[in-house]
Amino acid sequence: MKNIPRIFIGDNAQNGMIIPLPRETAHYLTHVMRTKNAIVFGGGNEFNATLDDTQKNIIIGENTGHTDPSGDITLYFAPIKRTDDLINMATQLGVKKIIPVITEHTNTPHINWERMKKIAVEAAEQSNRNSVPEIAAPIKFADLDLSKIAFADERVAYGKEQPTTTKIKSILVGPEGGFSDAEFKELDKAGAIGISLGKTILRAELAAAIAISRINK
Repeated sequence: MKNIPRIFIGDNAQNGMIIPLPRETAHYLTHVMRTKNAIVFGGGNEFNATLDDTQKNIIIGENTGHTDPSGDITLYFAPIKRTDDLINMATQLGVKKIIPVITEHTNTPHINWERMKKIAVEAAEQSNRNSVPEIAAPIKFADLDLSKIAFADERVAYGKEQPTTTKIKSILVGPEGGFSDAEFKELDKAGAIGISLGKTILRAELAAAIAISRINK
């Protein structure tokens, strides 16, 4: 099973469906992997599948019974220079939804989000999850609901206890320049929970990965 390619085919796949494959995907199966068999997934389900005789369509077979290891965490993050790495790691860590947030110190607002979605698909295919995280349209910090949210708080760091509640399902990570004083004030006012990411200064994409892990236990 380990050598069978995994392919995301959308969230509405069902047993017995015949789905046309993109040309590059069909080429990958037949000429790169040299196989007609695949594992297809989407919407939390995973199926055995086989190419038809035209080698252009995939025939969906039985559900494999594989349980989706993805969680229900929502990641809010300020776009950064290495947003592609952040999307990749967040997908591998099982994040359900990814929402970009434009903060005062965000200096990388223009991201190719279609490319980011492709990166999420590739990461999902490789990480054995049965779903691809939703990547929402960017929102402004002022429009973010700060209630019941945890955030990476660089002000505290040195040994602050992480939250123990299991009710926290959303994490906010700031940009390379951190949150502004005004944003910290709003976070504190709303009762958002600041969590420590350790005693060292981390790159923003790594900070996001560690923050996800802290609330994903």
